[in-house]
Amino acid sequence: MPIAVNIHVREMELDNRLKEYVESRVSKLDHYLNILDEADVDLRHAPTARSVEDRQVAQLTVRGKGALLRAEERTADIYASVDAVLAKIQRQIDKYKGRRWRARGDGRKMAEILSKESEKAIEDADQIASRKRFHLVPMSEAEAIEQMSLLGYEDFFIFYNGDTSEVNVLYRRFDGTLGLIESEVV
Repeated sequence: MPIAVNIHVREMELDNRLKEYVESRVSKLDHYLNILDEADVDLRHAPTARSVEDRQVAQLTVRGKGALLRAEERTADIYASVDAVLAKIQRQIDKYKGRRWRARGDGRKMAEILSKESEKAIEDADQIASRKRFHLVPMSEAEAIEQMSLLGYEDFFIFYNGDTSEVNVLYRRFDGTLGLIESEVV
């Protein structure tokens, strides 16, 4: 099944040449990982970037069954940004595949491998330095933005969205705007 490619642009025009280039390059990602369903490509011109070399921004988010990968690249040319972000996603896919589909050429059973991985996960859990527990009060997105501001949280705020009955994360993006992560159990 081919990947659904969604292209969003800000502060720039999307001509047919760029659209076809992005669609053709991004649609080939399913050759690397066949569980991918959807790819969101955000292209923007950032005129307020500190350097001229960082003004053309390409952000790519790919989703599939059990996989969510995201990368962003900035260059002076939008085509170079698209190529760079695709290279970064391909490296992330290789890393993802390495974790998920390890070769078992030595004849070990999968249960044996999984038990060793679960032991390692328990060891990794000992590295957590602090745990916090807090009660989630149902609120709307507007109330969450207000709470985030009132509490002085600059990076992120976790809340229970009373409208959707989901746990959401409100976060500040690089450009100063806010983003919202909506949880979804797969």
